[in-house]
Amino acid sequence: MRNLLKTVCLAAVIGSVNVAANAEEYRIGTASVGGAFFPVGQSISNLVNKYAGDDLSMVPIVTQGSVQNPRLVAAGEVELGITSANLAADAVNGTGPYKDDPMELKALGPLHPSVLHMVVPANSDIKSFADLRGKRIAVGPAGGGTLGFLNNIMPVYNMTLDDITPSFLSYGDGFSQLSDGNVDAALALSGYPAAAVMQAGASTDLRMITMDPDKLATILEQNPAYSTFQIPTDVYDMPEEATVLGVTNMLVVRSDMSADVAERIASAIYDHLDEFAAENANAAQIDKARAASLSIDLHEGAAAYFAQ
Repeated sequence: MRNLLKTVCLAAVIGSVNVAANAEEYRIGTASVGGAFFPVGQSISNLVNKYAGDDLSMVPIVTQGSVQNPRLVAAGEVELGITSANLAADAVNGTGPYKDDPMELKALGPLHPSVLHMVVPANSDIKSFADLRGKRIAVGPAGGGTLGFLNNIMPVYNMTLDDITPSFLSYGDGFSQLSDGNVDAALALSGYPAAAVMQAGASTDLRMITMDPDKLATILEQNPAYSTFQIPTDVYDMPEEATVLGVTNMLVVRSDMSADVAERIASAIYDHLDEFAAENANAAQIDKARAASLSIDLHEGAAAYFAQ
């Protein structure tokens, strides 16, 4: 695996900053080259190479994404990994996809959120999640993150997948089907703006559906890694600001990472969020304050940085 990752790394890094030849190389696990996490990892690498000191360099590594990255970090195949708050908690607790395999991981800091887009045509009679019963829903790809959210939301509404007609489509295909009228609603767990939603919105007026406040409170209580986020009206040119369910993406490291290295990497990233955002649009959504409420404990070096 280590040799494979090094090979992928050499193939994947494009336009990285020149660093000292004797710098210790750190690797950040991202996702596929076409996914949102890879360019985020590229930008983080550039900031670390520029600001963390001449003795430390970083490269982004192509991986299978947020589920695999905690495993790679725990195994020492990469030093940092991008994942979501719920998966980080599962990895530390040995639950979910990491059942009976708890990992010694800590948080380095928050990244942009991934939010659950639940979208219908603006003229739809579907107003709330409860109205999805009996409807044709594009639920995202089988095994994708959207289904994990549905599995936690539906019981609160006394629903299961048997109460809808699901279509297991990629986000792009699902929202295309929504524009064509072949499904009644389309879902996507993604950062925003999401390309699939933007594309559908170019030809169809869209609207987010809502969840009842008491149901939303129950879901948040049952799933402490979840949060709510506000999507401004101008993101998708929708008539109202939407309150949506989502998770904060985050950086994880091994518990035994040097405190000095962790603090220097955190400083290189979070002291330069303006530069990060200029290179990657998702970085504009990073809220440093969320470092105080992540789903796993901060690494001591990161905690020292955020306490300044």
